[in-house]
Amino acid sequence: MQIRSPKPTRSRRLFAVRRKASAVPIDLRILILRRQRVILDSALADLYNVPVKRLNEQTKRNRGRFPADFMFQLTPRENQSLRSQFATSKIGRGGRRSLPYAFTEHGAIMAATVLNSNQAVEMSVFVVRAFVRLRQMLAANVEFTARLNELEKHLETHEGTIQEIVTAIRRLMNPPPGRRRKIGFALPLARTM
Repeated sequence: MQIRSPKPTRSRRLFAVRRKASAVPIDLRILILRRQRVILDSALADLYNVPVKRLNEQTKRNRGRFPADFMFQLTPRENQSLRSQFATSKIGRGGRRSLPYAFTEHGAIMAATVLNSNQAVEMSVFVVRAFVRLRQMLAANVEFTARLNELEKHLETHEGTIQEIVTAIRRLMNPPPGRRRKIGFALPLARTM
C-alpha cells in the first residue's frame, strides 16, 4: 500500500496549470473598452486561480503600481452593457455588488507580480501571449481593411468607365429617330407644273 502526500508535487502542479491555460480561451476574455484591449478582473482572477476579492484587495494595497493606463474601474454604463452581454445575475441576488476593474496588458502582468503566486506568474505568460496574438490579428485586420478600401476605389473608377461604355453601346444600338430620306430620285415640287 502506497501512501501519497495530500500536496501534489511541483511537476504535477505545473502540468495542471499548463493544461488549464491551454483549455481556457484567453483570447475570448480580452475585450476592447475605451479603445484599449483589456481583461476584466473576474477573468484575470480565474486565470490566476485566486478569488476576485483577493485580486482587487492586492491591487488596492499596491495602488502605486497600477496607474490609470494599467487599470481602471468600469463606469456603471459600461458595466451594464457588459452585464447584458454576459447574462450575469441581478444585483441583490448573489451577483457582483461593485463595479469591476479592467486591466490592460501591462496591468495584467503587474497583477501577477502583486499576487506573488507561482500560478499567477506562469499564467501571466499566457495572458501576454494572448495580448500579442490579438495585437497581430488587429494589425492584419487593419492591413486587410486598407486593401479592401483600395479595391473598392478601383472598382468605383472601373464601374464609372464600364457604365460609360454600356451607355455608348446602347446609343449605337438605338440610333435617334430622325427624318429618313427616301431612296431614289425626287423631283422638286416647283418644276412639276
